[in-house]
Amino acid sequence: MATTRIALTDGDIRTLVRGATADERALAAHRICRTIEERELTDEERQLAHDILRVMAADAAELVRRAVAVTLQASPALPRDVALALAKDIESISLPVLNFSPAFTDDDLAEIVRVGGPMRQVAIAKRPQLSERVADAIVDQGDELAVQAVCSNDNAALSERSLQSAMERFAKSEQVLAAVAYRSVLPLSVTERLIDMVGDAVRDHILDHHRISPELALEIAVGSKERATIDLVDQAGRAADLKAFATHLRAAGRLNASLLLRALAQGHMGFFEHGVAELAGVPHHRTWLMIHDAGPLGLRAIYDRAALPSRLFPAFRAGVDAYHGMDFDGRPGDRERFQERMLQRFLTQPHTAAREDVDYLLEKLDRLGASAAEQRVAG
Repeated sequence: MATTRIALTDGDIRTLVRGATADERALAAHRICRTIEERELTDEERQLAHDILRVMAADAAELVRRAVAVTLQASPALPRDVALALAKDIESISLPVLNFSPAFTDDDLAEIVRVGGPMRQVAIAKRPQLSERVADAIVDQGDELAVQAVCSNDNAALSERSLQSAMERFAKSEQVLAAVAYRSVLPLSVTERLIDMVGDAVRDHILDHHRISPELALEIAVGSKERATIDLVDQAGRAADLKAFATHLRAAGRLNASLLLRALAQGHMGFFEHGVAELAGVPHHRTWLMIHDAGPLGLRAIYDRAALPSRLFPAFRAGVDAYHGMDFDGRPGDRERFQERMLQRFLTQPHTAAREDVDYLLEKLDRLGASAAEQRVAG
């Protein structure tokens, strides 16, 4: 194999050391860095390459140092000591390296967060992967922009304690609170605390995308939480523990025929099953068998056992039959398409659902249709 010095060319190295202008040396630095990045090096060659990088990182010209930082910002070929030197440089040089370089340890990054200032904190907060230790350090010591950036980074491993701390430190910052709310996954305690801290738009996002407890769902539904509204049927469709949700709603006097009918018509069969089981006092597995019995008697028997209104049975029968006649299609958005088709089929069958329930379902169908139209336009 040719030596690194020959591969890099003596001309590039001479230009790097003796080049008359910063532009000439920066061009040579770029070519050298590309060669180091793209070649497989022996141990001896790697040591020589690192020595050359140290010379470039100490060059008096900003252009040369920037060529190193930008060309090798995400490269494993950049040695740790050179990365640390560049991290202390001016921001045009330090930020690309802090944002991407794998050379830093968690200790390095945590220390830079402590002493490096706001822009360096933000660069670290936006890294493609961020350990819990470094993310926590940003929340504890970073300024508002850095905390907003780390909370917006779903690849930052933020602990529940840190999310709570971010909300405490910046309780008046709409940007930080929104960044927390829009994370893809949130602990239940964080979600429920945010409900009281954010405006209507962010609250709606939380209720649409994150789990809340049955107790809080009910509080909001009956209006004891100011400025907040929630659809219990939507929450039923997202509840992690359907049995517990149904039990809580029954204890609060909110598990009734109207709620079950609305849930069934939207395809939330799991919640319907658990709700009927709760009202009937029958284990879920037995309730499931009776609801999904191919014959005509099973559903009627468990329905009567749950003491649901006789006049509504045809509507429930229509909902169960419609559900059995449909499948999720497995494509993106299949839940929404299923719900839209389920509502259409349910609403076009003869039954005796209450007028307010039909109005509710028609409104839900309108919303699903509008949402689908918006997605088609956006696409």
